[in-house]
Amino acid sequence: MTDNAARPPHPVLSAYYQDPTSRQGFVQSIFDRTARHYDRINAIFSLGSGRWYRGWMLRRVGLKPGDKVLDVATGTGLVAREAARIAGARNVIGLDMSAGMLAQCRQNLPIALVQADAQRLPFADGSLDFLSMGYALRHVSDLRKTFIAYRRALKPGGTVLILEIARAKSPALQAFLKFYLGRVVPMLSGIAATKDSRKLMEYYWDTIAECVPPEEIMQNLRDAGLENVRRYTSFGVFYAYAANAPHQST
Repeated sequence: MTDNAARPPHPVLSAYYQDPTSRQGFVQSIFDRTARHYDRINAIFSLGSGRWYRGWMLRRVGLKPGDKVLDVATGTGLVAREAARIAGARNVIGLDMSAGMLAQCRQNLPIALVQADAQRLPFADGSLDFLSMGYALRHVSDLRKTFIAYRRALKPGGTVLILEIARAKSPALQAFLKFYLGRVVPMLSGIAATKDSRKLMEYYWDTIAECVPPEEIMQNLRDAGLENVRRYTSFGVFYAYAANAPHQST
C-alpha cells in the first residue's frame, strides 16, 4: 500500500453499493430513511451495551466537566447524551452527514449540531478537547484521512475515543454474533420498524464481518500522528480505541 493509498475500513460491499465512490451516498441515504426508527433498532442491536458502557468509557479515557467535545457520526445522540452528562450540554457538538439523524437528535438533545463528513471537520485546528465516535468507524471511506482530521481538530494532548463492535476471536462467540447480528437482528428490525431498517442491520453485520482487524485500526491512528494509542476490549466483541493528539504539533 502506497503512502497516499486509501485505507477503507472494509472492502466494497457490492450488495449495497458498487464502488468506493458510491459508498457515502448509500450510507447517507440508508441512515436518512431509517432515522425515525434508529433508537428502536439500536436497542435490539446493541447487546446491552447501552448508556452505562458509553458513559463508563468516556470517563475511563479522561472526559471531564468543561471539556469541549465533538461527537462524530452522532446519529440520534446516544454517545453525545452521555458526553453531555459529563462535560455539560453547552460544551458538546454533534456532527453527522445524515440530515435525518440530526433531525432526530435535535428532538431529544439540547446540543449544537452540524451536518458534515467525518473526514472534513468544519472546525479550527486545535479547537477541541475531546472527540468521540460511536459504532460508526466502519462507515467512513478512509481511516487514515479520518484520523488525520481528528488529530488536527484536537488541542495538543486532546483525546479521541472510538467505540466499535468487531469480529470475536473466539469461534463460538463469532458464530453467535453471526447468527444474532447477521440474522436475528435484521429480522427483528424489519418486524419492529421497516424493510430499510432490516437492510441497515444486514449492512451493519457485513461491515463488522469484513472490517479490518483492530491492529490495523490502531496502526492507522499512529500513522495519522496520534499518540498513546490503546485498545480496551469488553465481552470479547466491544472494542474501544483511544489516542491523544501530540503535545507538540507535528
